[in-house]
Amino acid sequence: MTIQTQSQSWHKTMRGREAISFYLFILPWTIGFLFFILGPIVASLLLSFTSYDIINRPQFIGLENFHELFTDELFWHSLYNTLYIVLVAVPLGMIVSFAVALLLNQKVHFMAGNRTMYFMPSIVPAVASAALWLYLLQPQWGLINGMLEFVGIPGPGWLASEIWSKPAIIMLMVWASGGTMIIYLAGLQDIPDSLYEAAEIDGANGRQKFRHVTLPLMTPTIFFTLVLGIIGTFQVFDVIFVLTDGMGGPQNSTLVYLIYLYRNGFNFFRMGYASAMAWILFMIILAITIVQFRTASRWVYYEGVGEHQ
Repeated sequence: MTIQTQSQSWHKTMRGREAISFYLFILPWTIGFLFFILGPIVASLLLSFTSYDIINRPQFIGLENFHELFTDELFWHSLYNTLYIVLVAVPLGMIVSFAVALLLNQKVHFMAGNRTMYFMPSIVPAVASAALWLYLLQPQWGLINGMLEFVGIPGPGWLASEIWSKPAIIMLMVWASGGTMIIYLAGLQDIPDSLYEAAEIDGANGRQKFRHVTLPLMTPTIFFTLVLGIIGTFQVFDVIFVLTDGMGGPQNSTLVYLIYLYRNGFNFFRMGYASAMAWILFMIILAITIVQFRTASRWVYYEGVGEHQ
């Protein structure tokens, strides 16, 4: 009994030490989470019900910020611009990334260099990318318009044009979609060769193998990139901020949601109003994400499960 008691006491002591070590290791992260993530989240929720200009103390005004949002023309205009970019840039970027991933999945020479070349734009800092595209899209002497004029096509105004400003931004975002391409490439390489061999034995051609083997097995990856792509595009800010000097021009054609939120918070010092905008954006993204997960069972296929999840 004495040996058993000592053994139990030793195990309790070791478990206690492991618990203390565990909490000590996660303490820095916990402090950072409480002060830099959870704290600002709670503070923004409280500020959304106040009128706060940073200098003076917040004054509680109830739902007035939210009521003003729904009557603010620029709010709806910024939401429209953001939805436009989401609805065009996300599917276009996914299609281009998937097509490039299919090309880079071929077994040919110098494929590692090709993969690196296509991936590099996604790791270029946003400010550097924006500065580069400012020169490329310059209406008078930019490289893109110069190439168009060389073949006899008059180049558009791009960022100086109310019509072409959003397509220019979408083009930049698709150019920097190498991260999505890498995810698709990993998904393609995870598909067993035995499935393609079985399809060939059954007489399937390339198009049929893509439709009945590749595409179904890639649906989990497509779903993953779709969710993250929509969330990320709704929060697009840095590139447009640099391209338009934070003004969202011309004629507010590139005034996306976060640019307008930033202007209210840090240009007009309407922190309560900006906080209300942030929570509206959170609710929009949450609702869209829930719908995506609810409808995923209709088209997302998981290998080995035998049914859609």
